[in-house]
Amino acid sequence: MTSALYQGSSMGDLLLTAIQRGGDKTAFIVDDRSLTYREFGDLLSRFIQALEQRGLKKGDTVATLSANRPEAFLVTAAAWMMGLCVVALNPTSSEDDHAYMLEDSGTTQLFFDPVNFSDRAQALRHRLAGLEGIWGLGAGGPGEDILAVAAGFSAQRLVPRATYDDVCGMAYTGGTTGKPKGIVHTHRVQVAMVSMELLDWDWPAEIRFLAMTPITHAAGCAIMPTLLRSGTYVMAKAFAPEAFFELVQKHRITATFLVPTMLYVLLDHPAIGQARLESLELILYGAAPMSPQRLIEGLRVFGPVFMQIYGQSEAPMALTVLRKQDHDPERHAHRLASCGTPVIGNQIRLLDDAGQEVPDGEVGEICVRGPLVMQGYWNKPEETAHAFRHGWLGTGDLARRDADGYLYIVDRSKDLIITGGFNVFPREVEDILTQHPAVANAAVIGVADAKWGEAVTGFVMLRAGMSVDAQELIELVKQQKGAVHAPKKIEFVQALALTPLGKLDKKAIRLQYAT
Repeated sequence: MTSALYQGSSMGDLLLTAIQRGGDKTAFIVDDRSLTYREFGDLLSRFIQALEQRGLKKGDTVATLSANRPEAFLVTAAAWMMGLCVVALNPTSSEDDHAYMLEDSGTTQLFFDPVNFSDRAQALRHRLAGLEGIWGLGAGGPGEDILAVAAGFSAQRLVPRATYDDVCGMAYTGGTTGKPKGIVHTHRVQVAMVSMELLDWDWPAEIRFLAMTPITHAAGCAIMPTLLRSGTYVMAKAFAPEAFFELVQKHRITATFLVPTMLYVLLDHPAIGQARLESLELILYGAAPMSPQRLIEGLRVFGPVFMQIYGQSEAPMALTVLRKQDHDPERHAHRLASCGTPVIGNQIRLLDDAGQEVPDGEVGEICVRGPLVMQGYWNKPEETAHAFRHGWLGTGDLARRDADGYLYIVDRSKDLIITGGFNVFPREVEDILTQHPAVANAAVIGVADAKWGEAVTGFVMLRAGMSVDAQELIELVKQQKGAVHAPKKIEFVQALALTPLGKLDKKAIRLQYAT
Protein backbone atom coordinates (compact mmCIF):
# COMPACT_ATOMS: atom_id res chain seq x y z
CA MET A 1 0.00 0.00 0.00
CA THR A 2 1.39 3.40 -1.01
CA SER A 3 1.86 5.98 1.74
CA ALA A 4 -0.93 8.56 1.70
CA LEU A 5 1.67 11.25 1.07
CA TYR A 6 2.43 9.75 -2.35
CA GLN A 7 -1.03 8.52 -3.32
CA GLY A 8 -2.14 9.39 -6.83
CA SER A 9 -5.56 10.72 -7.76
CA SER A 10 -8.61 8.50 -7.94
CA MET A 11 -11.08 8.60 -10.81
CA GLY A 12 -13.38 10.50 -8.47
CA ASP A 13 -10.71 13.19 -8.13
CA LEU A 14 -10.40 13.47 -11.92
CA LEU A 15 -14.16 13.62 -12.36
CA LEU A 16 -14.52 16.35 -9.75
CA THR A 17 -11.83 18.38 -11.56
CA ALA A 18 -13.70 17.97 -14.85
CA ILE A 19 -17.01 19.07 -13.32
CA GLN A 20 -15.46 22.15 -11.72
CA ARG A 21 -13.63 23.14 -14.89
CA GLY A 22 -16.63 22.61 -17.16
CA GLY A 23 -19.10 24.73 -15.21
CA ASP A 24 -21.96 25.83 -17.46
CA LYS A 25 -20.57 24.30 -20.63
CA THR A 26 -22.48 21.37 -22.15
CA ALA A 27 -21.11 18.03 -20.97
CA PHE A 28 -23.57 15.50 -22.47
CA ILE A 29 -26.09 15.42 -25.30
CA VAL A 30 -28.47 12.59 -26.16
CA ASP A 31 -31.39 13.11 -28.53
CA ASP A 32 -32.73 16.60 -27.77
CA ARG A 33 -31.59 16.60 -24.13
CA SER A 34 -28.40 18.14 -22.81
CA LEU A 35 -26.66 18.40 -19.42
CA THR A 36 -24.13 21.00 -18.38
CA TYR A 37 -21.20 20.06 -16.17
CA ARG A 38 -22.83 21.87 -13.26
CA GLU A 39 -26.13 20.04 -13.80
CA PHE A 40 -24.37 16.70 -14.02
CA GLY A 41 -22.43 17.44 -10.81
CA ASP A 42 -25.66 18.31 -8.96
CA LEU A 43 -27.36 15.17 -10.29
CA LEU A 44 -24.37 13.09 -9.23
CA SER A 45 -24.51 14.50 -5.69
CA ARG A 46 -28.22 13.70 -5.34
CA PHE A 47 -27.71 10.27 -6.86
CA ILE A 48 -24.94 9.41 -4.39
CA GLN A 49 -27.14 10.47 -1.48
CA ALA A 50 -29.93 8.24 -2.80
CA LEU A 51 -27.57 5.26 -3.01
CA GLU A 52 -26.30 5.86 0.49
CA GLN A 53 -29.85 6.09 1.84
CA ARG A 54 -30.61 2.74 0.21
CA GLY A 55 -27.63 1.18 1.99
CA LEU A 56 -24.87 1.11 -0.64
CA LYS A 57 -21.39 1.50 0.81
CA LYS A 58 -17.75 1.43 -0.15
CA GLY A 59 -16.65 -1.97 -1.45
CA ASP A 60 -20.05 -3.03 -2.83
CA THR A 61 -20.27 -4.34 -6.40
CA VAL A 62 -22.94 -2.91 -8.70
CA ALA A 63 -23.74 -3.35 -12.39
CA THR A 64 -25.26 -1.25 -15.17
CA LEU A 65 -27.36 -2.45 -18.10
CA SER A 66 -28.33 0.41 -20.35
CA ALA A 67 -28.35 1.90 -23.79
CA ASN A 68 -26.15 4.96 -24.33
CA ARG A 69 -27.40 7.72 -22.04
CA PRO A 70 -25.82 10.02 -19.42
CA GLU A 71 -27.54 8.09 -16.60
CA ALA A 72 -25.54 4.98 -17.53
CA PHE A 73 -22.32 6.93 -16.96
CA LEU A 74 -23.88 8.43 -13.81
CA VAL A 75 -23.70 5.00 -12.12
CA THR A 76 -20.00 4.69 -12.98
CA ALA A 77 -19.37 8.26 -11.78
CA ALA A 78 -21.06 7.51 -8.45
CA ALA A 79 -19.07 4.31 -8.09
CA TRP A 80 -15.82 6.24 -8.63
CA MET A 81 -16.82 8.75 -5.97
CA MET A 82 -18.11 6.25 -3.40
CA GLY A 83 -15.52 3.50 -3.83
CA LEU A 84 -17.86 0.94 -5.41
CA CYS A 85 -16.83 -1.68 -7.97
CA VAL A 86 -18.91 -1.31 -11.13
CA VAL A 87 -19.57 -4.04 -13.71
CA ALA A 88 -20.68 -2.47 -17.00
CA LEU A 89 -22.70 -5.08 -18.86
CA ASN A 90 -22.55 -5.08 -22.65
CA PRO A 91 -26.12 -4.38 -23.80
CA THR A 92 -25.72 -6.75 -26.77
CA SER A 93 -24.94 -9.81 -24.62
CA SER A 94 -27.41 -12.61 -23.88
CA GLU A 95 -29.35 -13.15 -20.69
CA ASP A 96 -27.22 -16.19 -19.85
CA ASP A 97 -24.03 -14.14 -20.13
CA HIS A 98 -25.47 -11.31 -18.05
CA ALA A 99 -26.57 -13.79 -15.38
CA TYR A 100 -23.15 -15.43 -15.28
CA MET A 101 -21.30 -12.11 -14.97
CA LEU A 102 -23.56 -10.83 -12.20
CA GLU A 103 -23.29 -14.04 -10.21
CA ASP A 104 -19.55 -14.49 -10.76
CA SER A 105 -18.72 -10.90 -9.78
CA GLY A 106 -20.87 -10.95 -6.65
CA THR A 107 -22.97 -8.05 -7.89
CA THR A 108 -25.72 -7.17 -5.42
CA GLN A 109 -27.35 -4.20 -7.15
CA LEU A 110 -28.32 -3.79 -10.83
CA PHE A 111 -29.12 -0.42 -12.39
CA PHE A 112 -31.02 -0.71 -15.66
CA ASP A 113 -32.49 1.36 -18.45
CA PRO A 114 -36.27 0.81 -18.10
CA VAL A 115 -37.01 1.76 -21.71
CA ASN A 116 -34.86 -0.99 -23.19
CA PHE A 117 -34.08 -3.55 -20.47
CA SER A 118 -37.05 -3.92 -18.12
CA ASP A 119 -37.75 -7.51 -19.20
CA ARG A 120 -34.09 -8.48 -18.89
CA ALA A 121 -33.81 -6.93 -15.43
CA GLN A 122 -36.92 -8.77 -14.28
CA ALA A 123 -35.59 -12.07 -15.62
CA LEU A 124 -32.24 -11.58 -13.91
CA ARG A 125 -33.91 -10.75 -10.60
CA HIS A 126 -35.82 -14.04 -10.74
CA ARG A 127 -32.71 -16.04 -11.69
CA LEU A 128 -30.20 -14.66 -9.19
CA ALA A 129 -30.70 -14.97 -5.44
CA GLY A 130 -27.67 -12.79 -4.77
CA LEU A 131 -29.13 -9.85 -6.68
CA GLU A 132 -30.54 -7.90 -3.75
CA GLY A 133 -31.87 -4.91 -5.65
CA ILE A 134 -32.71 -3.71 -9.15
CA TRP A 135 -33.03 0.01 -9.77
CA GLY A 136 -34.60 1.74 -12.75
CA LEU A 137 -32.74 4.67 -14.27
CA GLY A 138 -36.10 6.34 -14.79
CA ALA A 139 -39.77 5.44 -14.46
CA GLY A 140 -41.32 2.19 -15.63
CA GLY A 141 -40.34 -1.44 -15.31
CA PRO A 142 -39.60 -3.44 -12.18
CA GLY A 143 -37.74 -2.07 -9.20
CA GLU A 144 -37.65 1.43 -7.75
CA ASP A 145 -36.89 4.49 -9.89
CA ILE A 146 -33.60 5.55 -8.33
CA LEU A 147 -33.63 8.88 -10.21
CA ALA A 148 -36.95 9.75 -8.54
CA VAL A 149 -35.38 8.93 -5.17
CA ALA A 150 -32.40 11.15 -6.01
CA ALA A 151 -34.69 14.04 -6.91
CA GLY A 152 -35.77 14.23 -3.28
CA PHE A 153 -32.32 15.35 -2.15
CA SER A 154 -30.54 18.69 -2.40
CA ALA A 155 -27.17 18.87 -4.14
CA GLN A 156 -24.21 18.87 -1.75
CA ARG A 157 -20.47 19.30 -2.17
CA LEU A 158 -18.94 16.29 -3.93
CA VAL A 159 -16.27 14.50 -1.91
CA PRO A 160 -14.33 11.60 -3.54
CA ARG A 161 -13.92 8.74 -1.07
CA ALA A 162 -12.12 6.13 -3.14
CA THR A 163 -8.35 5.83 -3.12
CA TYR A 164 -5.79 5.16 -5.82
CA ASP A 165 -5.48 1.49 -4.86
CA ASP A 166 -9.21 0.69 -4.53
CA VAL A 167 -10.85 -1.63 -7.04
CA CYS A 168 -13.14 0.45 -9.24
CA GLY A 169 -14.36 -1.91 -11.91
CA MET A 170 -14.57 -5.35 -13.41
CA ALA A 171 -14.67 -5.96 -17.16
CA TYR A 172 -15.55 -9.35 -18.60
CA THR A 173 -13.82 -11.09 -21.46
CA GLY A 174 -14.11 -14.59 -22.87
CA GLY A 175 -12.07 -17.50 -21.52
CA THR A 176 -10.58 -20.66 -22.96
CA THR A 177 -13.32 -22.69 -21.25
CA GLY A 178 -16.01 -20.62 -22.91
CA LYS A 179 -16.89 -18.78 -19.68
CA PRO A 180 -16.10 -15.06 -19.42
CA LYS A 181 -13.35 -13.95 -17.06
CA GLY A 182 -13.68 -10.95 -14.76
CA ILE A 183 -10.79 -8.51 -15.20
CA VAL A 184 -10.13 -6.55 -12.01
CA HIS A 185 -8.97 -2.94 -12.29
CA THR A 186 -8.09 -0.35 -9.67
CA HIS A 187 -8.34 3.43 -9.89
CA ARG A 188 -4.60 3.36 -10.65
CA VAL A 189 -5.25 1.70 -14.01
CA GLN A 190 -8.11 3.99 -14.97
CA VAL A 191 -6.21 7.16 -14.04
CA ALA A 192 -3.19 5.96 -16.01
CA MET A 193 -5.41 5.14 -18.99
CA VAL A 194 -6.98 8.60 -19.07
CA SER A 195 -3.60 10.31 -18.61
CA MET A 196 -2.01 8.30 -21.44
CA GLU A 197 -4.97 8.99 -23.74
CA LEU A 198 -4.65 12.71 -23.14
CA LEU A 199 -0.88 12.60 -23.61
CA ASP A 200 -0.50 10.50 -26.75
CA TRP A 201 -3.70 10.73 -28.78
CA ASP A 202 -4.33 13.27 -31.55
CA TRP A 203 -7.19 15.12 -29.86
CA PRO A 204 -8.71 18.21 -31.51
CA ALA A 205 -8.29 21.51 -29.68
CA GLU A 206 -12.04 21.49 -29.02
CA ILE A 207 -13.52 18.03 -28.40
CA ARG A 208 -17.09 17.34 -29.46
CA PHE A 209 -17.17 13.54 -29.40
CA LEU A 210 -19.84 11.32 -30.98
CA ALA A 211 -20.38 7.83 -29.48
CA MET A 212 -22.33 5.48 -31.73
CA THR A 213 -21.07 2.23 -30.19
CA PRO A 214 -21.95 1.17 -26.61
CA ILE A 215 -20.19 3.26 -23.98
CA THR A 216 -19.43 -0.05 -22.24
CA HIS A 217 -17.18 -0.68 -25.26
CA ALA A 218 -14.29 1.36 -26.67
CA ALA A 219 -16.23 4.60 -27.16
CA GLY A 220 -16.72 4.89 -23.39
CA CYS A 221 -12.99 5.37 -22.88
CA ALA A 222 -13.29 8.78 -24.55
CA ILE A 223 -15.70 10.13 -21.91
CA MET A 224 -13.12 11.26 -19.37
CA PRO A 225 -10.62 12.79 -21.85
CA THR A 226 -13.55 14.73 -23.32
CA LEU A 227 -14.73 15.94 -19.91
CA LEU A 228 -11.24 16.87 -18.71
CA ARG A 229 -10.89 19.07 -21.79
CA SER A 230 -14.31 20.63 -21.06
CA GLY A 231 -15.67 19.17 -24.29
CA THR A 232 -19.08 17.76 -25.18
CA TYR A 233 -19.88 14.05 -25.35
CA VAL A 234 -22.76 13.24 -27.71
CA MET A 235 -24.42 9.83 -27.37
CA ALA A 236 -26.40 7.93 -29.98
CA LYS A 237 -28.32 4.80 -29.02
CA ALA A 238 -27.48 2.89 -32.19
CA PHE A 239 -25.39 3.24 -35.34
CA ALA A 240 -27.00 4.21 -38.61
CA PRO A 241 -25.25 6.07 -41.45
CA GLU A 242 -28.03 8.64 -41.81
CA ALA A 243 -27.91 9.38 -38.08
CA PHE A 244 -24.11 9.66 -38.21
CA PHE A 245 -24.23 12.21 -41.03
CA GLU A 246 -26.98 14.18 -39.26
CA LEU A 247 -25.32 14.25 -35.82
CA VAL A 248 -21.89 15.20 -37.18
CA GLN A 249 -23.40 18.16 -39.01
CA LYS A 250 -25.84 19.20 -36.26
CA HIS A 251 -23.31 19.19 -33.41
CA ARG A 252 -20.20 20.02 -35.42
CA ILE A 253 -18.60 16.79 -34.19
CA THR A 254 -14.80 16.92 -34.12
CA ALA A 255 -14.01 13.36 -32.94
CA THR A 256 -15.62 9.93 -33.00
CA PHE A 257 -14.89 6.22 -32.73
CA LEU A 258 -15.67 3.73 -35.51
CA VAL A 259 -15.06 0.03 -35.82
CA PRO A 260 -13.98 -0.91 -39.36
CA THR A 261 -17.40 -2.33 -40.27
CA MET A 262 -19.03 1.02 -39.49
CA LEU A 263 -16.51 2.86 -41.67
CA TYR A 264 -17.20 0.47 -44.56
CA VAL A 265 -20.95 1.08 -44.26
CA LEU A 266 -20.39 4.85 -44.32
CA LEU A 267 -18.08 4.66 -47.33
CA ASP A 268 -20.62 2.56 -49.25
CA HIS A 269 -23.60 4.77 -48.41
CA PRO A 270 -25.00 6.77 -51.37
CA ALA A 271 -25.27 9.95 -49.27
CA ILE A 272 -21.57 10.06 -48.36
CA GLY A 273 -20.82 12.50 -51.19
CA GLN A 274 -23.34 15.07 -49.93
CA ALA A 275 -22.66 14.66 -46.19
CA ARG A 276 -21.25 17.71 -44.34
CA LEU A 277 -18.36 16.12 -42.45
CA GLU A 278 -15.76 18.89 -42.58
CA SER A 279 -15.86 19.42 -38.79
CA LEU A 280 -14.33 15.96 -38.17
CA GLU A 281 -10.70 16.21 -37.07
CA LEU A 282 -10.25 12.74 -35.52
CA ILE A 283 -11.68 9.33 -36.33
CA LEU A 284 -10.48 6.75 -33.82
CA TYR A 285 -10.72 3.19 -35.08
CA GLY A 286 -9.86 -0.19 -33.68
CA ALA A 287 -11.35 -3.33 -32.09
CA ALA A 288 -10.95 -5.26 -35.36
CA PRO A 289 -8.58 -5.50 -38.33
CA MET A 290 -8.99 -2.72 -40.88
CA SER A 291 -8.58 -3.36 -44.58
CA PRO A 292 -5.67 -1.14 -45.75
CA GLN A 293 -7.40 -0.64 -49.10
CA ARG A 294 -10.59 0.57 -47.45
CA LEU A 295 -8.54 2.75 -45.12
CA ILE A 296 -7.02 4.45 -48.15
CA GLU A 297 -10.54 5.01 -49.45
CA GLY A 298 -11.48 6.50 -46.07
CA LEU A 299 -8.52 8.88 -46.20
CA ARG A 300 -9.67 10.10 -49.60
CA VAL A 301 -13.21 10.74 -48.32
CA PHE A 302 -12.60 12.05 -44.78
CA GLY A 303 -9.06 13.40 -45.11
CA PRO A 304 -6.05 12.74 -42.82
CA VAL A 305 -8.14 12.31 -39.66
CA PHE A 306 -7.63 8.62 -38.83
CA MET A 307 -5.90 7.27 -35.72
CA GLN A 308 -5.80 3.57 -34.79
CA ILE A 309 -5.77 2.22 -31.25
CA TYR A 310 -4.91 -1.36 -30.29
CA GLY A 311 -5.38 -2.82 -26.83
CA GLN A 312 -7.36 -5.24 -24.72
CA SER A 313 -9.49 -5.22 -21.59
CA GLU A 314 -6.62 -6.57 -19.49
CA ALA A 315 -4.64 -3.37 -20.22
CA PRO A 316 -7.04 -0.65 -21.39
CA MET A 317 -7.49 1.39 -23.48
CA ALA A 318 -4.56 1.33 -25.83
CA LEU A 319 -1.25 -0.47 -25.87
CA THR A 320 -0.23 0.98 -29.22
CA VAL A 321 -1.32 3.85 -31.41
CA LEU A 322 -1.00 4.50 -35.13
CA ARG A 323 -1.24 8.27 -35.18
CA LYS A 324 -2.66 10.51 -37.88
CA GLN A 325 0.78 11.36 -39.21
CA ASP A 326 1.45 7.65 -39.80
CA HIS A 327 -1.52 7.32 -42.16
CA ASP A 328 0.42 8.31 -45.28
CA PRO A 329 -0.39 6.11 -48.32
CA GLU A 330 2.20 7.90 -50.44
CA ARG A 331 5.27 7.61 -48.20
CA HIS A 332 4.42 4.74 -45.84
CA ALA A 333 1.64 2.68 -47.40
CA HIS A 334 2.81 -0.48 -45.60
CA ARG A 335 2.15 1.15 -42.21
CA LEU A 336 -1.59 1.13 -42.89
CA ALA A 337 -1.42 -2.57 -41.95
CA SER A 338 0.31 -1.78 -38.66
CA CYS A 339 -1.23 -1.28 -35.21
CA GLY A 340 1.39 1.38 -34.51
CA THR A 341 3.96 1.97 -31.81
CA PRO A 342 3.66 1.72 -27.99
CA VAL A 343 1.60 4.41 -26.28
CA ILE A 344 3.91 6.52 -24.09
CA GLY A 345 4.13 4.83 -20.70
CA ASN A 346 3.76 1.24 -21.95
CA GLN A 347 6.64 -1.22 -22.15
CA ILE A 348 5.98 -3.69 -24.97
CA ARG A 349 8.03 -6.69 -26.03
CA LEU A 350 7.46 -9.53 -28.50
CA LEU A 351 8.27 -12.75 -26.64
CA ASP A 352 8.60 -16.36 -27.74
CA ASP A 353 7.21 -19.36 -25.83
CA ALA A 354 10.24 -19.33 -23.53
CA GLY A 355 9.74 -15.68 -22.61
CA GLN A 356 12.67 -14.44 -24.71
CA GLU A 357 12.40 -11.39 -26.93
CA VAL A 358 12.34 -12.18 -30.65
CA PRO A 359 14.40 -10.22 -33.21
CA ASP A 360 12.80 -7.61 -35.46
CA GLY A 361 10.88 -9.25 -38.28
CA GLU A 362 10.11 -12.45 -36.38
CA VAL A 363 6.78 -13.33 -34.80
CA GLY A 364 6.29 -13.15 -31.05
CA GLU A 365 3.48 -12.65 -28.57
CA ILE A 366 2.72 -9.02 -27.72
CA CYS A 367 3.50 -8.65 -24.00
CA VAL A 368 3.19 -5.54 -21.86
CA ARG A 369 4.32 -4.04 -18.58
CA GLY A 370 3.23 -0.75 -17.08
CA PRO A 371 0.48 1.06 -15.17
CA LEU A 372 -2.34 -0.25 -17.40
CA VAL A 373 -1.91 -3.92 -16.42
CA MET A 374 -4.85 -5.51 -14.59
CA GLN A 375 -4.77 -6.78 -11.01
CA GLY A 376 -5.71 -10.20 -12.35
CA TYR A 377 -8.71 -12.35 -13.24
CA TRP A 378 -11.42 -12.47 -10.57
CA ASN A 379 -11.25 -15.75 -8.62
CA LYS A 380 -9.10 -17.36 -11.33
CA PRO A 381 -5.55 -17.63 -9.95
CA GLU A 382 -4.38 -20.19 -12.54
CA GLU A 383 -5.51 -18.06 -15.48
CA THR A 384 -3.92 -15.00 -13.86
CA ALA A 385 -0.63 -16.84 -13.35
CA HIS A 386 -0.68 -17.96 -16.99
CA ALA A 387 -1.29 -14.40 -18.23
CA PHE A 388 1.70 -13.19 -16.15
CA ARG A 389 3.86 -16.28 -16.76
CA HIS A 390 6.90 -14.44 -18.15
CA GLY A 391 6.74 -11.49 -15.79
CA TRP A 392 4.77 -9.65 -18.45
CA LEU A 393 1.08 -9.56 -19.36
CA GLY A 394 0.71 -11.81 -22.39
CA THR A 395 -1.96 -10.52 -24.75
CA GLY A 396 -2.30 -13.70 -26.82
CA ASP A 397 -1.82 -11.63 -29.99
CA LEU A 398 1.08 -12.49 -32.27
CA ALA A 399 2.95 -9.78 -34.17
CA ARG A 400 6.11 -8.74 -35.98
CA ARG A 401 8.03 -5.51 -35.32
CA ASP A 402 9.82 -3.59 -38.05
CA ALA A 403 13.09 -1.68 -37.69
CA ASP A 404 11.21 1.55 -36.89
CA GLY A 405 9.32 -0.02 -33.98
CA TYR A 406 5.94 -0.46 -35.69
CA LEU A 407 3.99 -3.62 -34.80
CA TYR A 408 2.07 -5.75 -37.30
CA ILE A 409 -0.40 -8.26 -35.87
CA VAL A 410 -0.30 -11.52 -37.80
CA ASP A 411 -2.62 -13.79 -35.83
CA ARG A 412 -4.56 -14.21 -32.62
CA SER A 413 -4.15 -17.05 -30.22
CA LYS A 414 -7.14 -18.95 -28.81
CA ASP A 415 -8.91 -18.57 -32.18
CA LEU A 416 -10.60 -15.32 -31.16
CA ILE A 417 -12.93 -13.90 -33.82
CA ILE A 418 -13.39 -10.12 -34.01
CA THR A 419 -16.51 -9.31 -35.97
CA GLY A 420 -17.82 -5.78 -36.34
CA GLY A 421 -15.55 -4.69 -33.49
CA PHE A 422 -16.84 -7.29 -30.99
CA ASN A 423 -15.06 -10.37 -29.67
CA VAL A 424 -16.53 -13.81 -30.36
CA PHE A 425 -15.02 -16.95 -28.89
CA PRO A 426 -15.72 -19.91 -31.21
CA ARG A 427 -16.07 -22.42 -28.38
CA GLU A 428 -19.15 -20.61 -27.08
CA VAL A 429 -20.84 -20.80 -30.48
CA GLU A 430 -19.77 -24.44 -31.01
CA ASP A 431 -21.28 -25.43 -27.69
CA ILE A 432 -24.64 -23.97 -28.72
CA LEU A 433 -24.61 -25.54 -32.19
CA THR A 434 -23.93 -28.98 -30.75
CA GLN A 435 -26.93 -28.62 -28.44
CA HIS A 436 -29.17 -29.28 -31.43
CA PRO A 437 -30.15 -32.96 -31.61
CA ALA A 438 -29.30 -33.17 -35.32
CA VAL A 439 -25.72 -31.90 -34.88
CA ALA A 440 -22.89 -34.36 -34.30
CA ASN A 441 -20.03 -31.87 -34.19
CA ALA A 442 -19.30 -28.27 -35.11
CA ALA A 443 -16.35 -25.97 -35.68
CA VAL A 444 -16.48 -22.19 -35.86
CA ILE A 445 -13.88 -19.91 -37.41
CA GLY A 446 -13.62 -16.31 -38.54
CA VAL A 447 -13.55 -15.79 -42.28
CA ALA A 448 -12.19 -12.55 -43.76
CA ASP A 449 -15.12 -10.36 -44.70
CA ALA A 450 -15.20 -6.96 -46.40
CA LYS A 451 -17.97 -5.66 -44.12
CA TRP A 452 -17.45 -7.34 -40.74
CA GLY A 453 -13.67 -7.72 -40.71
CA GLU A 454 -14.26 -11.35 -39.83
CA ALA A 455 -17.53 -13.21 -40.37
CA VAL A 456 -18.48 -15.92 -37.87
CA THR A 457 -18.70 -19.09 -39.97
CA GLY A 458 -19.86 -22.49 -38.73
CA PHE A 459 -18.99 -25.95 -40.08
CA VAL A 460 -21.50 -28.57 -38.99
CA MET A 461 -21.47 -32.37 -39.11
CA LEU A 462 -24.95 -33.87 -38.90
CA ARG A 463 -25.94 -37.09 -37.18
CA ALA A 464 -26.70 -39.95 -39.52
CA GLY A 465 -30.18 -39.76 -41.01
CA MET A 466 -30.93 -36.36 -39.46
CA SER A 467 -31.22 -32.87 -40.93
CA VAL A 468 -31.65 -29.27 -39.84
CA ASP A 469 -31.97 -26.00 -41.70
CA ALA A 470 -28.98 -23.64 -41.48
CA GLN A 471 -31.20 -20.71 -40.49
CA GLU A 472 -32.56 -22.70 -37.55
CA LEU A 473 -29.01 -23.11 -36.21
CA ILE A 474 -28.24 -19.44 -36.73
CA GLU A 475 -31.38 -18.48 -34.81
CA LEU A 476 -30.44 -20.90 -32.01
CA VAL A 477 -27.14 -19.08 -31.48
CA LYS A 478 -28.81 -15.70 -31.77
CA GLN A 479 -31.32 -16.60 -29.03
CA GLN A 480 -28.67 -17.83 -26.59
CA LYS A 481 -25.74 -15.49 -27.28
CA GLY A 482 -27.07 -12.58 -29.30
CA ALA A 483 -26.79 -11.40 -32.89
CA VAL A 484 -23.05 -10.70 -32.72
CA HIS A 485 -22.27 -14.38 -32.06
CA ALA A 486 -24.71 -15.75 -34.65
CA PRO A 487 -22.90 -17.27 -37.66
CA LYS A 488 -23.23 -15.35 -40.90
CA LYS A 489 -23.00 -18.68 -42.70
CA ILE A 490 -23.33 -22.40 -41.93
CA GLU A 491 -21.54 -25.01 -44.06
CA PHE A 492 -22.60 -28.65 -43.74
CA VAL A 493 -19.65 -31.04 -44.03
CA GLN A 494 -19.12 -34.80 -43.95
CA ALA A 495 -16.14 -34.61 -41.59
CA LEU A 496 -14.14 -32.11 -39.54
CA ALA A 497 -10.36 -32.07 -39.44
CA LEU A 498 -8.98 -33.31 -36.10
CA THR A 499 -5.55 -33.27 -34.49
CA PRO A 500 -3.90 -36.56 -33.45
CA LEU A 501 -5.32 -35.95 -29.98
CA GLY A 502 -8.85 -35.73 -31.38
CA LYS A 503 -9.23 -31.97 -31.03
CA LEU A 504 -10.63 -29.78 -33.79
CA ASP A 505 -7.79 -28.69 -36.08
CA LYS A 506 -8.81 -25.07 -36.74
CA LYS A 507 -5.74 -24.40 -38.88
CA ALA A 508 -6.66 -27.27 -41.20
CA ILE A 509 -10.29 -26.20 -41.29
CA ARG A 510 -9.30 -22.68 -42.33
CA LEU A 511 -7.04 -24.11 -45.03
CA GLN A 512 -9.84 -26.35 -46.33
CA TYR A 513 -12.20 -23.39 -46.47
CA ALA A 514 -9.66 -21.24 -48.32
CA THR A 515 -9.01 -24.07 -50.78
